[in-house]
Amino acid sequence: VQLQASGGGLVQPGGSLRLSCAASGSTANNYAIGWFRQAPGKEREGIVCISHNEGSIYYANSVKGRFTISRDNAKNTASLQMNNLKPEDTAVYHCATLEVCYSGSVRRGEYKHWGQGTLVTVSS
Repeated sequence: VQLQASGGGLVQPGGSLRLSCAASGSTANNYAIGWFRQAPGKEREGIVCISHNEGSIYYANSVKGRFTISRDNAKNTASLQMNNLKPEDTAVYHCATLEVCYSGSVRRGEYKHWGQGTLVTVSS
């Protein structure tokens, strides 16, 4: 499975961005999809995931209520709608696959596949 994130950019605090993730590979739809981010000088942070059948969704407290994940298995894509962005959201965002979507897998960073990320900068 190969993944490519896109849609990053510069946005002012309080603004919105929508990130996209394109997945390729015959087994892509068998996996949960998650997003993690890494800011300069900081550890990787898992922030959200959605199960392969959309039956389970997890949000980290840092993004809950502001970010929304979705996926379209027919198109092998996933999206992350980010609203009310804050300067602390500045990071490189990566989409990734997981075996299972739940808080533990995200917190432990149990990712199987991921690609190059997309930079999100929140600044006035």
